[in-house]
Amino acid sequence: MGDLKRKRGRKPKNVVAEANAAASASTSTAVDDGAVVAVPTEATNQDSQTHRRGRGRPKKGGNHPEDDRSDMAASPERRAPRLYDHNGAGDSIAHNGHVIVEAVAAPPQVRWESVAAAAKAASSMDAVVKVFCVHTEPNFSLPWQRKRQYSTSSSGFIIGGRRILTNAHSVEHHTQVKLKKRGSDTKYLATVLAIGTECDIAMLAVSDDEFWEGVSPVEFGDLPPLQDAVTVVGYPIGGDTISVTSGVVSRMEILSYVHGSTELLGLQIDAAINSGNSGGPAFNDKGKCVGIAFQSLKHEDVENIGYVIPTPVIMHFIQDYEKNGAYTGFPILGVEWQKMENPDLRSSTGMSPEQKGVRIRRIEPTAPESHLLKPSDVILSFDGIDIANDGTVPFRHGERIGFSYLISQKYTGDYALVRVLRNSKILEFNIKLDTHKRLIPAHINGRPPSYYIIGGFVFSAVSVPYLRSEYAKDYEFDAPVKLLDKLLHAMAQSIDEQLVVVSQVLVADINIGYEDIVNTQVHAFNGKHITNLKSLASMVESCEEEFLKFDLECEQIVVLQTQKAKAATKDILAMHCIPSAMSDDLKT
Repeated sequence: MGDLKRKRGRKPKNVVAEANAAASASTSTAVDDGAVVAVPTEATNQDSQTHRRGRGRPKKGGNHPEDDRSDMAASPERRAPRLYDHNGAGDSIAHNGHVIVEAVAAPPQVRWESVAAAAKAASSMDAVVKVFCVHTEPNFSLPWQRKRQYSTSSSGFIIGGRRILTNAHSVEHHTQVKLKKRGSDTKYLATVLAIGTECDIAMLAVSDDEFWEGVSPVEFGDLPPLQDAVTVVGYPIGGDTISVTSGVVSRMEILSYVHGSTELLGLQIDAAINSGNSGGPAFNDKGKCVGIAFQSLKHEDVENIGYVIPTPVIMHFIQDYEKNGAYTGFPILGVEWQKMENPDLRSSTGMSPEQKGVRIRRIEPTAPESHLLKPSDVILSFDGIDIANDGTVPFRHGERIGFSYLISQKYTGDYALVRVLRNSKILEFNIKLDTHKRLIPAHINGRPPSYYIIGGFVFSAVSVPYLRSEYAKDYEFDAPVKLLDKLLHAMAQSIDEQLVVVSQVLVADINIGYEDIVNTQVHAFNGKHITNLKSLASMVESCEEEFLKFDLECEQIVVLQTQKAKAATKDILAMHCIPSAMSDDLKT
């Protein structure tokens, strides 16, 4: 191969030269009568400047007085360092009979770690996809039909096992899901494998092999420390191409997950998370995923507060799916507790000054081991980790976190060793953990809402989506007080218990005088307590008594003649084009 020809301007890069440059000194060596003298490069005078081999364009207009200034010679902005040749040696210059070998400033050493990190970051960005979803939500006001479909777009990313992660709310009530890779014009149909409502994560799959060509899965990193840099990648509103926003980890604690209506570990960052960013990954400076963007705080007094689902929650979701073939959820201990920060309160329970813990207020009747723990027990430790009087446990250096974090690391059906103080005695119990059974569930897990109709009365089971459908996003303020009290404080007494209400009355002659009954709880039917909607429908359908008597809240009752009510139901269904008097789940 012939010699390289240099062009005017930047010299071609040479890997050997750069490697040698790292070991070179930034001083010049002058050979004079056998003596070796170190001469700085910038100290050569004007004569040496003129005797250099001509490299580059010569100065115009002869000598300039300002060229002799020492500050100009030392300024890196005004004088670029000399480039090495292919052998890594400096220039040889004849000066006053001496031979001066001039060592020049070495170019910056190549940081191969940085190059590798940059390549990994670019590869990670290629794993980010745009998610297109068509949603068809159920109509809780008219539960026998669905609402008008609508489309949304969000973000997701590819993980190992030919799977994709995104947010659960991005594909909730999905009818069709499609994915598009970065730089591609093709949308690929996707299948929803699992939806974790509590942690707001969904797992997708694509069967088309073409989708997986040229992409590498994202690697997960550890929990980032505070002030660590993070980069959120996704497809937010404001454009069609990929978007990158940067910030730092500003807080790490137990957060309220809006979609899941639960509390899990979360990261707070100061990078902007906008609509469409949901489901996109958050990368650290090594190109590894440390979380999933899922919600932000919108308030007039705050700016750029975003929240990220951290890797422990993500890995719990993935391993739960791999272990059980489906998402089973995050377990709970099944107790409500009280802080023990008051010294008199601690003394009254028999705690010694060295003991710390939290007091049990109430126990969920549906918890698997509800008979083991008792109210007023003091929980001292969970799985060998001591709990402080404020309910926190050690987390990382200089950090503490709520002990519910320890519970969330477990899986449904796991056991935990709980040490409690009862009547001044320390007891230990091996307690089985299970998912939370709410009287008013936070989700219906993609199923259509249940309903039952008799004599124009539409009976429904209350859920958070039902309240949101009836009273919009401010249901916590606008819903009836009695329903809100049940939502916030009531506990289910059995696994299958539901809160049943008369959602509305379809006006007919049979129900004259009852038209104004709306969202009123039903307590009993013909003197028998109602456990759930299915038991109510079964009792009404099999009733052979003369009257149907429903006991409602506030001592209100509804009485219908049995045969007339059942006959009128058929006409009411035909009038309102309702296909059946009950939902399919009540027929089995």
